[in-house]
Amino acid sequence: MAQTDKPTCIPPELPKMLKEFAKAAIRAQPQDLIQWGADYFEALSRGETPPVRERSERVALCNWAELTPELLKLLHSQVAGRLIVHAEELAQMWKVVNLPTDLFNSVMNVGHFTEEIEWLKFLALACSALGVTITKTLKIVCEVLSCDHNGGLPRIPFSTFQFLYTYIAEVDGEISASHVSRMLNYIEREVIGPDGLITVNDFTQNPRVQLE
Repeated sequence: MAQTDKPTCIPPELPKMLKEFAKAAIRAQPQDLIQWGADYFEALSRGETPPVRERSERVALCNWAELTPELLKLLHSQVAGRLIVHAEELAQMWKVVNLPTDLFNSVMNVGHFTEEIEWLKFLALACSALGVTITKTLKIVCEVLSCDHNGGLPRIPFSTFQFLYTYIAEVDGEISASHVSRMLNYIEREVIGPDGLITVNDFTQNPRVQLE
């Protein structure tokens, strides 16, 4: 007697979980994807932060500097206000501060960069390697770009924030353009003051600003 097929129930958290796994795998570029995936989900099951690199790479990376906002701020100062940087020059800057070559290549691949690189886009994707969420990524970008040396909250021009948020959301692919537009319109209308600057707290502490 034939059995009636039962409808398949997809757990609501599964699509996001798989998307995060895919993004992490792209960043890590593991040689053995199955073993790396097993380590990834085992860490998740224990409530730990999933590995971002293969086991074999973790030892090799001890000779590399760790990517930090401070190093990104140093690179930003070396770019010296230019909008476009040549790939060869940026690769050399990256090498001088002893950052992992595979991370540079990963950012290049994700951003589909070629010979001439839009620096702010590259910086945003590099910051995303430190920030788990879009909000955290934008917070790090804001800290790197801020020119406030008086000990106040990091702040940047709203026009820069608008450009970066739109780009990061587009690369992420999970946030609709209409949501991005609504958030930017609200921030510009209700949050930004006469100076045209946005602070970290404006988009991390305001309950009406939901970037994701």
